Amino acid sequence: MPRILLFILIHLLVFVSADRADCDPVPGLVEAARNQVGRTVLYDPAYYGLTYPKGDLPLERGVCADVVIRALRSAYGLDLQKLVHEDMKKDFPGYPRTWGLRRPDKNIDHRRVPNLQVFFRKKGWSLVVSDAPDDYRPGDIVTCTIPPHRPHIMIVSEKKNRRGIPLVIHNIGAGVREEDRLFEFSLTGHYRIPAASSNATVQNIAVFKAEETRKMSRCGTDHSPET
Repeated sequence: MPRILLFILIHLLVFVSADRADCDPVPGLVEAARNQVGRTVLYDPAYYGLTYPKGDLPLERGVCADVVIRALRSAYGLDLQKLVHEDMKKDFPGYPRTWGLRRPDKNIDHRRVPNLQVFFRKKGWSLVVSDAPDDYRPGDIVTCTIPPHRPHIMIVSEKKNRRGIPLVIHNIGAGVREEDRLFEFSLTGHYRIPAASSNATVQNIAVFKAEETRKMSRCGTDHSPET
C-alpha cells in the first residue's frame, strides 16, 4: 500500500474513533448514583422537614426518588427540590392530587415519583417506553409500578447482565443497590436528561439538549424526546 494512502487511512480511523467516542453516554449521573451504594443503607419513607433549597435528609436513609435527587444534584447541579417546587407553584393543578394537598410542599413534593414524572415530561425529557434493552442508555431514568400500585424510579447503569440487559441503581427497600431488575416490573416512564456541567440550570439545559440531539443524529440513532 502506498505510504500516502496508509497515512490517510490512519488519520481517517483516528477521526472516526474520536467522533464515535463523542457519541458515548456521559457516565456522571451513573457514578453519582453508584456512589450512594453502601452509604444509603435504609429505606425510609417518613416525612422530613427539609432546608430549602438543596434540602436533604440524612444520607444513610431515603427512598427511590432520593437516589435520583442526590445523583442529579451531584452530577449536574440540578436541585429537584427547588425546580419541582417552583414549577408546582406555577402549575399546581398540573400535578397529581393523589395526596390531597391544597398547595405545594417543598419538603416532600420532589420526593414523590409521580411528581417527578410530570416534571420530567414537562421539560421534554421523556422517551418512548420499550422492552428493547438497547433503548436504555447509561444515565437514563426509568419509572415502574411495583404491584399493586407503588411507583418506583431507577437510574440505568452502564453494566449489563449476560443477556445484554442494563442493570439499574435504585433503592427498592434495603438501601441503594445496583441490580438486574430493569424489566422486573411494568415500566411507566423513560427519561433522558441532557448531560450538563456542574453549574447547570434548567434555563441553559436547552443548550445541552441541542448538543445531545446533534450527537445522536451523527451516531445514526433517532432518540428524539417524546413531549
